[in-house]
Amino acid sequence: MPPVLQSLTSITAVIGPVVTLIGLIQSRGWLAGLGAIFACASIIALVYARSQRLRVEAASIEIEGISIDALNAANLRRRVSRSFVIQTVDHIVMIEGADLQIIWRYAGYCLAKQAATFEFSVDSQNTIPFSHLDCVGYDLKRDPDKLHRIQPLLIGPDSISKKIAVPFLEPLLAQQPFDIMLHCRLPGTYKAGVAYYTSTLSFDQRTVGRCTVQLIFRGQKPEWVRVYECEAGGHPWLLRNLSPEREESESVEYLDVAENRAARSARVYLFRRATA
Repeated sequence: MPPVLQSLTSITAVIGPVVTLIGLIQSRGWLAGLGAIFACASIIALVYARSQRLRVEAASIEIEGISIDALNAANLRRRVSRSFVIQTVDHIVMIEGADLQIIWRYAGYCLAKQAATFEFSVDSQNTIPFSHLDCVGYDLKRDPDKLHRIQPLLIGPDSISKKIAVPFLEPLLAQQPFDIMLHCRLPGTYKAGVAYYTSTLSFDQRTVGRCTVQLIFRGQKPEWVRVYECEAGGHPWLLRNLSPEREESESVEYLDVAENRAARSARVYLFRRATA
């Protein structure tokens, strides 16, 4: 709790009952009312402080002694999307040296009366300015051949966790289906040692029908890849160790498929490479 808020809470907690008691003894209605106001203010301050403490605790996620800063930052700014129903999610993640390339694809239908953009959460292990990202979006429902490149827009602060909006070629109306994609390249994301990639969902529904995350390592192969899951407000737990789905001389591929995954959750893919 911030010192100022803690002091005010303590003062109101003491003054409230005292003033109320004096007012009742002296039959002063206004004085008793003032005491009740102080008491209510104290209760409100305590409830607010507790909610803030729980929010910070929920955002302080560590896995195997490593702070998952990208997810922590994202949790503090998490906004639940209520404009869409998501049916399928596909993430393709390509890691080569220090660079990260990602392709996100979301499909479903519009729940709002009208929606002009779809928001993506771009979370990285270190801060990469939006101007340094090579990002392009596609409205696959109206442009299946990807002939019209869409320039994404930054929403809010340019931090380790960014909100990026991709406009639809035409605004969606209620119940209209959509299929939208974002390509993004994040240079200089990784270093040697233990690193991670996060796949987050934040939608106002119970589950998402099918989610796939495909991890492709080119060049230096990881010694191991582990998947941790963390639902909203909870602590991460080890879901499984991933085994290679396909392995070649210069690359290795891992695949994680989830049916009916919680729509407010995150998966953290922890891996270790000797060199970047």
